[in-house]
Amino acid sequence: MTQGISPVVIVLLGLLALVLILLGIAVVRALKLPRKKAEYRAPAADTRAEQYAEKLSRMVAFDTVSIPETNQRKKFLPFHALLQELFPLVYEKLEKTEIDGNLLFFWKGKSSARPLVLMSHQDVVPAEGEWKYPPFSGQISEGKVWGRGASDTKCSLMAFFQAAEELLREGFVPEQDVYLSSSCTEEWAGDGCGKLVEELRRRGVHPFLVCDEGGGIITDPVGGIHGNFAMVGVFEKGKADLLLKAKSQGGHASAPGKHTPVARLADFVWSFEHHSPFKRKMAPEVRALFEQLAPYAPFYMRLLFANMWLFRPLLIRVLPMISAQAGAMLQTTIAFTRLSGSDAYNVLPQEATLGANMRFIPHEGMKKSLRKVRRAAKKHDLELEVFHGVEPSRSVDIRGEGFSLVRQVIGETFPGLETCPYVMTGATDARNYEPIADHVVRFAPVIYGPEQMKGMHGMNENIEYNCLPGAVDFYRNLIAANGAPKAESEPAAGAV
Repeated sequence: MTQGISPVVIVLLGLLALVLILLGIAVVRALKLPRKKAEYRAPAADTRAEQYAEKLSRMVAFDTVSIPETNQRKKFLPFHALLQELFPLVYEKLEKTEIDGNLLFFWKGKSSARPLVLMSHQDVVPAEGEWKYPPFSGQISEGKVWGRGASDTKCSLMAFFQAAEELLREGFVPEQDVYLSSSCTEEWAGDGCGKLVEELRRRGVHPFLVCDEGGGIITDPVGGIHGNFAMVGVFEKGKADLLLKAKSQGGHASAPGKHTPVARLADFVWSFEHHSPFKRKMAPEVRALFEQLAPYAPFYMRLLFANMWLFRPLLIRVLPMISAQAGAMLQTTIAFTRLSGSDAYNVLPQEATLGANMRFIPHEGMKKSLRKVRRAAKKHDLELEVFHGVEPSRSVDIRGEGFSLVRQVIGETFPGLETCPYVMTGATDARNYEPIADHVVRFAPVIYGPEQMKGMHGMNENIEYNCLPGAVDFYRNLIAANGAPKAESEPAAGAV
């Protein structure tokens, strides 16, 4: 007697058919997605680029390493004198406010309804190690300006000062008020920018748009996707520094017991390295980033990025394995950075310490993330101290007017350059402006290739100076476009 197919087999066949149908739909969607190629390249260096490079070189050659908890004003006033020499009309025509070495310039527009703030910091991190060219030489060679601060971020500081200088020379009056803001304490999260924000708050200024450094024109932003892309930072992760202590009675290393201080710290580190307690989640801004990159990706990536409705859970799981940067956009991270124990090889420490840096993702935030760390610290009998803790910043609406304006100006200034939202895993001064501003974006309009990314806070920092005219033009166009009728928002042609 013939028996029918069992219900289990029928269900399994049905599930298999469903999977095949879904995969078929995903493949068709990926195949139908128009293929694109990142076309934008900075033009070859010309006389204008060389003249901008000379200005940037002089700025880089001025050592502006800022040191926490010291009097910054005395060190930075001579740098301000250099800025005045390089950009005389900015100093002559705009209203200057200097607070403890931090600078704020006010350019009166036809209206004060939607002020624009352009910002980038003056200070740089220390330069250590053996450099190809001396770090404060400002050497111009191989088509690049070399030195500490060349890319982080005297390039953008030079660019918006130069943009204002040129427009002032042409007699241009902006439609809306413009502020040029530059702190001297950004590299150590000092209060310099906060003092400028308090001054604007005192004046009753409510900026429509703030454009700081942070994102940029990034070359090959994700493995497998090639070319230049405008990555506009829309929010920053929160951050905190941690100090963990493991204590004991010490003793001779010849007879170690269990759970010694260093061993407990090692177990703590191992637990986070192998079983992270932080939840991964793809924010709408991250999803938008990958969807916009999809047309530029090879087919296997296009299949995933163009079908988030199907593959998002898979991407959330595998992205951290593929790219640390991509993974950091999905979850809170903890990086272990400092470790100390006994001063002698044969002595068990009475106290061992571990330093760590955390970056908080908005969906968990500082409080919830730290709760998980405290729970693990208690399990391993560790004391925990938290320093410099700040919550994640507010996100810019990627469909809002501010982001749209930046996207428009990028398109006008850099034809063929795709604009993508970007999650800042680092920190900038921009967060100080969020309490008083409508839209705060992080975008420096210069090209950061792999070499420039490696040089930031590392050795041999540099910037290819053929991208400097585009940076100046971006700021010119942004100043002109803010509040201007559409017909008047054509790209401005710069001239030294």
